[in-house]
Amino acid sequence: MKYIVEIEGQTHEVEIGPDGILLDGDPVEADLQPNHDSDLWHLLLDGRSFTLAARRADARGEWEIEIDGRKRRVLALDERRRAIREVAGAAAQSRGPVEVKAPMPGLVVRVEVAADAMVEQGQGVVVMEAMKMENELKATAAGRVSAVRVDAGQTVDKGETLLVIEPVE
Repeated sequence: MKYIVEIEGQTHEVEIGPDGILLDGDPVEADLQPNHDSDLWHLLLDGRSFTLAARRADARGEWEIEIDGRKRRVLALDERRRAIREVAGAAAQSRGPVEVKAPMPGLVVRVEVAADAMVEQGQGVVVMEAMKMENELKATAAGRVSAVRVDAGQTVDKGETLLVIEPVE
């Protein structure tokens, strides 16, 4: 499994596989064990030992990590969540029609809006299944649905436009 980890403005790729752990493509020796009944963990990293406190800051991959008395905000996302955020972020910066696109190949489970429906930013519009998980895609802008280009049961490719939202002023 591959994770994208952002710490203090720096982005790192962590890959955990059957052959070990890679950090930015380089192998590292690491072991992380919980200290029972607390937020404390024991980290062994390339022969160095650390005690750290880890608390989930939110449900979207943000953590608050404290090592040696120094607190850091960490964002840790798997590849699927990172792709969804990138697609949503690109659409949110657009001023014209907003296309809701498939963040990965998958199956459309449900289309939750129809053409001409009004949607609010953050409203669920399409549910996709990818990698055996259902993902609800949300409107990244408020407006009117001008086109629905998929139906339930349809397979889609990464980047395929699922529906279009026209901003209403």
